[in-house]
Amino acid sequence: MSENRTRRSGGRAARQAMRAAPLTEDTRPIRAGMEGGTYKPLSDADVLKIHEAALKALETIGMADAPPSGVEILTKAGAILGEDGRLRFPRSVVEDALAVAAKKVTLYSRDGKNDLELYGNRVHYGTAGAAVNMVDVEKNEYRECYVQDLYDAAKIVDRLDNVHFFQRPMVCRDIPDNYEMDLNTIYASCSGTTKHVGTSFTEPDFVPGAFEMIYEIAGGEDKYRERPFICNTNCFVVPPMKFATESCEVMEHCIRGGMPILLLSAGMAGATAPSTIAGAIAQATAECLAGLVYVNAVAPGHPAIIGTWPFGLDLRTGAMSVGSGEQALLSAGSAQMHKFYGLPGGAAAGASDAKMPDMQAGWEQMCSNVMSGLSGMNMVYEAAGMHASLLGFCFESLILADDLIGQAMRCVRGIEVSDETLALDQIADVCLNGPGHFLGTDQTLSRMQTDHVYPTLGDRTSPKEWAENDKPDLIEKAIKMKNEFLSEKSNASLDPQIDAAIREKFAIHLKAQ
Repeated sequence: MSENRTRRSGGRAARQAMRAAPLTEDTRPIRAGMEGGTYKPLSDADVLKIHEAALKALETIGMADAPPSGVEILTKAGAILGEDGRLRFPRSVVEDALAVAAKKVTLYSRDGKNDLELYGNRVHYGTAGAAVNMVDVEKNEYRECYVQDLYDAAKIVDRLDNVHFFQRPMVCRDIPDNYEMDLNTIYASCSGTTKHVGTSFTEPDFVPGAFEMIYEIAGGEDKYRERPFICNTNCFVVPPMKFATESCEVMEHCIRGGMPILLLSAGMAGATAPSTIAGAIAQATAECLAGLVYVNAVAPGHPAIIGTWPFGLDLRTGAMSVGSGEQALLSAGSAQMHKFYGLPGGAAAGASDAKMPDMQAGWEQMCSNVMSGLSGMNMVYEAAGMHASLLGFCFESLILADDLIGQAMRCVRGIEVSDETLALDQIADVCLNGPGHFLGTDQTLSRMQTDHVYPTLGDRTSPKEWAENDKPDLIEKAIKMKNEFLSEKSNASLDPQIDAAIREKFAIHLKAQ
């Protein structure tokens, strides 16, 4: 009896050690860029109706408030400037832009280890947003965001396998000068992670200085243009159907500087977009198609991501409802439109209206993350850490999202059906020759790592084991992991000489780490 108990204990210890060991890329059950696309909330006929509505909106309503440079660029591409100042887009102009637009975009990482290939139904999850508050779970309160918080968020993302990119999720409220804030956003992000970074610019005049810093980080303009590891998140429209004048000028500068563009349309369904899901998607599609014409009129084939980001609204109060089922449908339906055009695309999902990482946050974050992943969204933005309808960002929630997104990605991977996975030979062997169960069989052991995703912080113990382990608390475990991550030196720290040169040229607010 003792011998059997020892054998079982040794086998269990060996299996635990195997699970704890880092998996090689080819044995991981989930990874960035897995294929989604199995969930389609819109029928083919629905997609065509939305497409036709978008084209009609561009042809008959058009877009207002383009900057003078944009008017010149777009009229040369075939848009028509009306007496009312609105630019209208004949169907042929949109079709011409679609013909030359980039169908595959690579968002590069700085070290080459986390490049993102955007096309088809390949799915990637990451952060985004402009939160003005940090969620302090230990004090159960909110406070303003600082540049140190942005750097810390980037450091944490750099350590999370299932958060694939770092788009700035918060605003540095301790830097009142907008130019310095834009520069420090880039500096803090790149000092914290080598994963792809997304950022925005407050004014067009700020872009040249930012590029000077970016080229410095890259080791030269040519090296950045070869592998642009930062993209411009550009809110080029003010819904409904108006260009954001200064953002369009920013976009022109970024295109000429070699920076990929996220064309972001963020209408509020019921406020700045129709309250219906179909109408909000149609308007966002029209606005992003106008942006696509704009980008390709400046530089045909320039890397651009269609960012249809329609947001939900609680019509009882006028508050955002980013954690709603409607939001999940808005994003998943948007993904179908990206696929219809064959263009790289992204939308917002995974954010919560909850103020803390509680049960409400869990169901809201998982709902839209799963649906967007299953729909084949190339870039799932705001997928981790975002609370309070985009007003708050939470480190602990960011860390917990690594487990949450891991389970969502397992859903994206789906069910493989083959002679091997149907396992009739195993069933026969176990039933006719074996012990009557599949525990410990060679097939079970050989697939336990490649087929199954195990949570890092999630608890699957029995109540008895949980009690024996001193009743571990999920948030406390996330706090502990956060402190461990933040106590270690960043893997993305800039070369000391480059860092010194940047600090000499620019007003860097982040203390040397």
